[in-house]
Amino acid sequence: MTQSRLLVAASLLLSSAITYGQALSGKALIRALQHGGYVIVMRHASSPREAPSPQDADADNVNRERQLDQTGRASAIAMGNALRKLKIPIGEVYTSPTYRARETAQLAQLPNPRTIVELGDGDRSMQSITENQAEWLRKRAAQLPSGVDTIIVTQFPNISRSFPQWASGLADGEALVLSSDAKGRVALIGRIKIEEWPQFRP
Repeated sequence: MTQSRLLVAASLLLSSAITYGQALSGKALIRALQHGGYVIVMRHASSPREAPSPQDADADNVNRERQLDQTGRASAIAMGNALRKLKIPIGEVYTSPTYRARETAQLAQLPNPRTIVELGDGDRSMQSITENQAEWLRKRAAQLPSGVDTIIVTQFPNISRSFPQWASGLADGEALVLSSDAKGRVALIGRIKIEEWPQFRP
């Protein structure tokens, strides 16, 4: 293959990586996060699709919203421990007002989470995420921090409405790692499932 064809092939591969957001993965993605400058938009940890019964509701879940199950609680704790062991610097943390999102941030011991109305469901049980909500998330994801990473914890419908090109197949607790491309547009750098965080080594 000639040098010009090699250059074309390399260009196509790079374009594909940016398009599908798999520019970084594994250790390379963790190293990038350790330097800061990224926005991590994650879906809350594992939660049953139904609200708990009065007997099963957490004591502080006074509105009996959906809450994390045993897997969700364990994975949120493990993720938080991994973030600290990996020395990933966390700056601002934003969370949906839904109980399951706040519980994810709390169990992960994310620093000083701020509850944001635009990240919630508007008491509509996720049936109608507005364009204003999606626009808030897109704009916030475009504000890249310096030296730290921002974490945003919300629900799948919010992420899907805001970033439909990247949300397909996003599992409970999975995160999109966002940066910007050469034109300053939000770009997907990689994806991390919540159970993958503890597998990485400092």
